[in-house]
Amino acid sequence: MINLEELYSNVPPTKLRNIDEKFCPAATSKFWLAVANFFFYRMLETRFYAFRYKGYENFLKRDKDVPLILFAPHFNWWDGIVGYHICNKIFKKQIRIMVEELNRFPILRHAGAFNVNKKSPQASMEALRYAVNSIEDLNNVLYIFPQGIIKPPYYRPIEFQTGLAYIAQKAVKKYGKVNLMPVSVNYTFLRDNRPEVLVELGEIIQLNKETALDRHELTINLAKNLEQLCDKHFYDISQAHFQGYETLFQQRLKWYRRIEQRLKRTGIKGSGI
Repeated sequence: MINLEELYSNVPPTKLRNIDEKFCPAATSKFWLAVANFFFYRMLETRFYAFRYKGYENFLKRDKDVPLILFAPHFNWWDGIVGYHICNKIFKKQIRIMVEELNRFPILRHAGAFNVNKKSPQASMEALRYAVNSIEDLNNVLYIFPQGIIKPPYYRPIEFQTGLAYIAQKAVKKYGKVNLMPVSVNYTFLRDNRPEVLVELGEIIQLNKETALDRHELTINLAKNLEQLCDKHFYDISQAHFQGYETLFQQRLKWYRRIEQRLKRTGIKGSGI
């Protein structure tokens, strides 16, 4: 039986278990990406009625000669798979994503994951350096959860650890500029018996050597930016403001839902719908 009080810990898993894990970079290939595309897509299709997104125009308006980092809250087992589809299916790029305890799921390396050890700031440095170097290839997009640990849905305030700001500053130093894009994800029941994935892609924040702030200030500003986007996204959903969404996939209605729709059209008295 799950103890709800133990679902969330403020201590990262690698620090909690005190297990050293050798750093392993991502190791993608056409074959393994095809496998990941198939299985991850099928996993989402099995569990969700639809995957919808908006804000794609913000991605198109970015400076295409500058590396891109996406940052999102982390409160759900599906977050990494959703991030994979944003990068690989929508943006047509390859994801690079930090995963703690990657030794438990080493096959994820072939989908773009690399491990991070959070036992100490020193232990995590190799992953942070790799993150900066990985986006030199503009076909790669870094997808990061800057809270550093899983939080409950709609946890407020959103607070970041300094890893994102560190990566952004080092990227500016190395490449001259870096694009940052906040991402809000909601898993929402609408009118179907299965939930939908609703994604909003925020406006690009471009940092350069003139606009880069001190790490603490940058961390606070980026956290506020993501929180504002997430709050707006949640409010829009709560008010049924669904304009502008594009659909990655939408399932065919189940047989009993098709009967329900038919009954609605025929207006059978006493149908209860």
